[in-house]
Amino acid sequence: MSASERDPGLQPERTRLAWRRTTLSCTVVALLAGKQALHGGTGPAGPVALSLSVLAWLGFLRVANRRVQGMGTARPRQLGAREALTATACTVALAVFAVAMLF
Repeated sequence: MSASERDPGLQPERTRLAWRRTTLSCTVVALLAGKQALHGGTGPAGPVALSLSVLAWLGFLRVANRRVQGMGTARPRQLGAREALTATACTVALAVFAVAMLF
């Protein structure tokens, strides 16, 4: 094996699976928010919070999908600061919007 080749082992696969688990968790949160809003258990800010939750969920899906696709290469690039900030912001936003639905 030459120095330019890389033996990634299982680390890229574990990272890919972690992104998929996190995406599944965000999807469950978004679905529960939708269920809460549709069954009338939200306050007046509920529909707005639900809409913003969907946007945050879509933003997270985009970042996660790009990261999972990038892990399929021989030399996956590091997670950029912008992508990390976007994923973090979407996760925090989902939590904030979930609380906003209660009021």
